[in-house]
Amino acid sequence: MREGMSSTIAELERRIGEIWKTGERLGLRPLPVHFEVVPATVMYEIGAYGLPGRFSHWTHGKAYQVQKTLYDYGLSKIYELVINSDPCYAFLLETNTLLQNTLVAAHVMAHADFFANNAYFAATQRDMVDIASLHAERIERYEFTHGREEVERLLDAALSIQEHVDPTVSQASVRRGGEPRRRPSTPYDDLWRLDERSRAQETEGEEERPATRPDEPVRDLLLFIHDHSPILQDWERDVVAIVRTEMLYFLPQIKTKVLNEGWATLWHARLMRALDLPSEEYVEFARLHASVLQPAGRRLNPYALGYELLCDIERRYGTEHLFLVREVESDVSLVRNYLTEELVERLDLYLYERRGDELVVVDKNWEAVRHRLANELGGNHIPVIVVEDGDYRGNRELYLRHVWDGRKLDLPWAEKTLEHVYRLWGRRVWLETRADDGANPLILSYHPREGHRQQR
Repeated sequence: MREGMSSTIAELERRIGEIWKTGERLGLRPLPVHFEVVPATVMYEIGAYGLPGRFSHWTHGKAYQVQKTLYDYGLSKIYELVINSDPCYAFLLETNTLLQNTLVAAHVMAHADFFANNAYFAATQRDMVDIASLHAERIERYEFTHGREEVERLLDAALSIQEHVDPTVSQASVRRGGEPRRRPSTPYDDLWRLDERSRAQETEGEEERPATRPDEPVRDLLLFIHDHSPILQDWERDVVAIVRTEMLYFLPQIKTKVLNEGWATLWHARLMRALDLPSEEYVEFARLHASVLQPAGRRLNPYALGYELLCDIERRYGTEHLFLVREVESDVSLVRNYLTEELVERLDLYLYERRGDELVVVDKNWEAVRHRLANELGGNHIPVIVVEDGDYRGNRELYLRHVWDGRKLDLPWAEKTLEHVYRLWGRRVWLETRADDGANPLILSYHPREGHRQQR
């Protein structure tokens, strides 16, 4: 350990203890947190993979290279990483100053409180760090048995549709078409059985509907493919299940990015101000806090938007309501319920688009701004794709439908994704969407023998 590092760690531990006492006195109820001070290489590896020990894939390596390059050139820096588990794992950068890591610890405490109390995290598997390591071990075995390239092609396909999951369903709760609904037991079961026998006689000889035709559109594309793909082997279904399980873990973080970061920013400010710091460290804290809230060019700063919304909520409704918001809201509901005309004007929010070589402001109406933000936050930028039929044309072809909300698909991207879905389904894949202004239907299809086709 470098000279002076021991005393710095001891002081950091003392400050973390003080932060925890102050936060709990003010009402925070965090999960326990295990802190580790790590070098930049470890920090950026975990940041790229999302979880320590997660399975290897080229997309993770690409993310690591981008993040590490930006750090090496002084263009970007990850100050902290916190893993939603029980206990939470927080990673502090060893090149941070004592004040920076103190601020990060306060920020982490608020994240741990949010993970513990927000409704969208209630079903989180808190042992996901261990689960991810087991997933990685299984995938390594599949690479040894079936070849690394084959496993990577399968992961490419599964990861291309990883966002298309539904956290409200489980494999057991998805009733396959053709399976009878179970009626609760009643004293009149004998009458129901007579009625069922009568219907069976009326339909005798009719072909039973295949199990791959759902009674209603299925939003969880990964789960449907896992259950019904006519070509996947058992090990391939396991890989699809792994991707789905890990995506369900990350989904609440996607849905609450603005609220989660706003909550952490609000509380790191309060906890830091409650510490008895030297005057020069207060100046450094003020600079760091201001940089967290600084506008980010043409990108939305989730820290700033969440912080301003929460401060305004507390001003209007009080601290007790602020804790209620932390428990029940997501980014979409936060914006729809609490973004006011005054806030839009004060934050100078507006809509713009590129026209030629220029960026032009096209709308400053606060309701239009609120509507656009709600449509793009919380994963709403991901199009909703549902399974309509897994036995289309009686040939086990997969028919998907884009739930139209006024936003067109990126057609080259959609066509490439259909190729990946074909890898998982093994039959022709169809995708129904709309073209132009939404008035005209557009049907895409893909089969490797015939390539891509479009029907209008």
